[in-house]
Amino acid sequence: MSDCSNATTDQPSPSITRAWVRLMRAQRLVLMAIEQDLKAAGFPPLGWYDVLLELTRAKDGKLRPYEIEQRTLLAQHNLSRLIDRMEKEGFVQREMFHEDGRGRWVTVTEAGRAMQARMWTVYASALQRHLGAKLDDVRANQLADLLAALSRKS
Repeated sequence: MSDCSNATTDQPSPSITRAWVRLMRAQRLVLMAIEQDLKAAGFPPLGWYDVLLELTRAKDGKLRPYEIEQRTLLAQHNLSRLIDRMEKEGFVQREMFHEDGRGRWVTVTEAGRAMQARMWTVYASALQRHLGAKLDDVRANQLADLLAALSRKS
């Protein structure tokens, strides 16, 4: 790993500032493009997919709301409204958490599993078009490693 010589200064270098701006722009542009592809195919927003994916991966297809929040990038207040809409559409249901009468499980339904699988076909194609067509596997792995470094807690 290279020396991070600016780690102790108060101001970012021009290179760090440039990297930040490009990271934010790239994230926004790719995310908007994927959201547009999902919308054009008649699917709900990407946040729905993220929740459904985490629920399908979970033991027994259920998680507590705070667990969904931890596994996704959704804020708690947004997640509550999202789960309400997903429940209304029949993709998830809420169940009482027996160990704590105040708590609830969020459980994926068969309709939710089917929606997640259908969304993946469009999402996978969008990932390939907006990311895979621009990066080979070597560069994608390099980018993933760089982003992992940013994700580590100091």
